[in-house]
Amino acid sequence: MKIAVAVDGGQVSAHFGHCEGFMVYDIEQKRITGKQILPNPGHKPGFLPGYLAERGIDCIIAGGLGSNAQQLFAENNVAVVTGVAGDPDAVANAWAEGILEPGDNSCDH
Repeated sequence: MKIAVAVDGGQVSAHFGHCEGFMVYDIEQKRITGKQILPNPGHKPGFLPGYLAERGIDCIIAGGLGSNAQQLFAENNVAVVTGVAGDPDAVANAWAEGILEPGDNSCDH
């Protein structure tokens, strides 16, 4: 399984579409087995959900995603977790262990 955490300045980004990039984690048996950075190719409405799905991402984690992006991720069978902040590695570990607590979506559009 692959998860992508939207990142800005070494922290989980409040808005996935405008993030610097995505830290992509390979998860196997509740453990991170690999990670790499995937630069954000640029914010174009409707583009990123398909772009990430094409790269095998199963779940996107961010502080917030707009409703259009959430719909497009759903259409691409990519799970969405919002309301998350902090260190991307800690967030990915918590997700892998099944203990990540989502919060309020920081996007209001």
